[in-house]
Amino acid sequence: MSQTETERRRTFFGHPPVLANLFGVELWERFSFYGMQGILLIYLYYTADRGGLGIDEGTATSIVGAYGGLVYLSTILGAWLADRLLGAERTLFYSAIVVMAGHIALALIPGLAGVAVGLVLIALGSGGVKANATSLVGTLYAENDDRRDGGFSLFYLGINLGALVGPILTGLLQKNAGFHYGFGLAAAGMFLGIVQYGAGRRRLSPAASDVPNPLPPEALRRVALIAGAVVVVIVVVLISGVLPASKYATAVAVLSALAAVIYFAVILGSKQLTEVERHRVQAFIPLFIASAAFWSLYQQQFTVVTIYSDQRLDRNIFGWEMPVSFVQSINPVMIIVLSGVFAALWTKLGPRQPSTPVKFSLGLAVMGVAFLLFLTMAGGGPNSAPLLGLAGILLVFTVAELLLSPVGLSLSTKLAPVRFRTQMVALFFLSIALGTALSGVLAKFYSTDHEKLYFGIIGGVALLLGGMLALSVRPIKRLMSGVH
Repeated sequence: MSQTETERRRTFFGHPPVLANLFGVELWERFSFYGMQGILLIYLYYTADRGGLGIDEGTATSIVGAYGGLVYLSTILGAWLADRLLGAERTLFYSAIVVMAGHIALALIPGLAGVAVGLVLIALGSGGVKANATSLVGTLYAENDDRRDGGFSLFYLGINLGALVGPILTGLLQKNAGFHYGFGLAAAGMFLGIVQYGAGRRRLSPAASDVPNPLPPEALRRVALIAGAVVVVIVVVLISGVLPASKYATAVAVLSALAAVIYFAVILGSKQLTEVERHRVQAFIPLFIASAAFWSLYQQQFTVVTIYSDQRLDRNIFGWEMPVSFVQSINPVMIIVLSGVFAALWTKLGPRQPSTPVKFSLGLAVMGVAFLLFLTMAGGGPNSAPLLGLAGILLVFTVAELLLSPVGLSLSTKLAPVRFRTQMVALFFLSIALGTALSGVLAKFYSTDHEKLYFGIIGGVALLLGGMLALSVRPIKRLMSGVH
C-alpha cells in the first residue's frame, strides 16, 4: 500500500486526522462558554432572593451584549499574538488557561467584582482560542480542497456538542444548588479541555507553532507600554463610572466598527499584498457587513430570547418546570442533527454548490424570517408561548446559522492573504463582535408590550438586507478571483 493510500485511509470522517484534536478542544471550550452564558443574564437580573444580583433588565442585556462582543473583539488580540509573538498553537493553549481562570473567578468571587473579573478573563481568553483554533483548521486543507466547508461543518459540530451539554448541566446546578456551582462546572469543563488538548498537542504539524510575521525585538518594549496603558485606561473607565453599564454594549459596538475600518485599511494598504489578494479582501467587505447584521439577530438568543423564555415561554413539562438555560440547548441539538447533513451536502455538490455570497444572502434572509415567525406567538401573557413554537423558530435560526457561520469561517481562510492568515479569521470574528454588541443594544428596545413592532421591524430589515446582498453576488464573485 502506498503512503498516499495510507494517509487517505487514516482520516477523521474523511478529513485530516488532526481535525479530531481541534474538534475536542473546541468542544470543551464551548461547553464552558455556553454553559456559563446560559445562566449569565438571569444571574444579572434575578433578585437577591433568587440568587441573582438584581440589575435591571436593560443594563443586564447591555452587559451580556458587551461581554459577547468583547469575546469576538479580542480575537484580534489572539490573532496578533499568534502572527507576531507566539504562533497559533501556543496562543491557543495559553488562552484556554485564561478562560479557565475567568470561570473560576465567576464561581468564587461574589457580586459584581466576580462578574467583572470573570467576564474580562473569559472574553480575552476566548478570543485567543476562537481565532487560532479556526486558523489551525484552515491549515489542514489546500486552497481549492472541496472538503474544506465540510471540515468546518464537522468542526462546528464539536462546538455545538459542547454548547448542547453545557447549558443543561449548568442550568441544573444553578436551579438546585445555586449560580456559583454552575459557574464552577464551566471551569471544570474548561480544565478537561486543556488536559485533552495538551495530551494531543504533538499531533499538530510543526507549522502550527510558526510565527508568520515575527515582531522585531526592539518593538517589544513599545508594545508592552501600549498594552499597559490600555489596561490602565480600561480599569479607570470601569471604576470611575464614566461609562455606565447600560452603555457597555454601545461602546463595544463602536469599538468593533472602528477596529474593522482600521483593520481593513491596514490590510488593504499593505505593500506585501498581491493584486489578487487585495481584490479578495475587498470582496470580504460586503460579506463582513452581512455577517454583522446576521449576528445582531442571531445573538439575541442570549438576550431577547432568554428574557422571552423566562417571562413568556410555557416551560412546564408534565408538572416539571424546565430551567431557563435549557432553551440554549435547543439550537445545538438541531446543529448536531443538521451539520452533518450540510457537510455531506456541500461535499456531494463539490464545485456545483452555491457560492459563498449566495449562502450569506440566504442565511441573512432566513434569519429575518425567523424573527417574523415570532409574530405568530406575539401578544400573549406570561407563560403563554408554546415550547414547540419556540423550538420551531430556533430550527429556522439553525438553518440560517449553517448557511452562514461555518461557511464564513471557511471563507475567511480562503480569502486570507498569506501574511495576514490568522488576522483575516479575526476579521470574521470582528463581524460577530459588532453583531453581538448590537444584539445587546437592540435588546434594550424589546418589551412584551411591543413584541409585534420589535420582531416585525427587525425581521423585515434582515429580509431587505439579504435581498440587497443577493443582487450584489456577481461583482463580489469577480473580486473573489476564483474562490468559490
